[in-house]
Amino acid sequence: MVELIVGRKGKGKTKVLLDKVNAAIKEANGSIVYIDKSTKHMYELNNKVRLIDASVYPLKNADEFIGFLCGIISQDHDLEEIYLDSFLKVAKLEGLDVSNALTQIKAVGESFNVKFIISMSLDKEEIPEACQDMISVAL
Repeated sequence: MVELIVGRKGKGKTKVLLDKVNAAIKEANGSIVYIDKSTKHMYELNNKVRLIDASVYPLKNADEFIGFLCGIISQDHDLEEIYLDSFLKVAKLEGLDVSNALTQIKAVGESFNVKFIISMSLDKEEIPEACQDMISVAL
């Protein structure tokens, strides 16, 4: 399952994402991962959430990013949820069509029973029609 939190830069998507992850960790039976472009939000996350700074890995495109996600999943069989902040930047999708990447992430999530919660700096209207049903919060 993929859940999108969308809105322009500065609308509060990261706060919504942080609130969701901190609430989810209280109910989780397995582990939760939070992937961001830096460690800036380290102290806002519950200490049981694993923070990954994607900027330290040499990711060049969306396909490599999806491989990166699969690597994370393969190392943690108890993984329940992955939160992705600054998705367009981290996945190298700024200015590109996100449909294929989101479809692949959805398939990975279904295969391994991992839920993805993704914040994306796009307005609801800019999300491709095929992905509109994934939007849970539009700011």
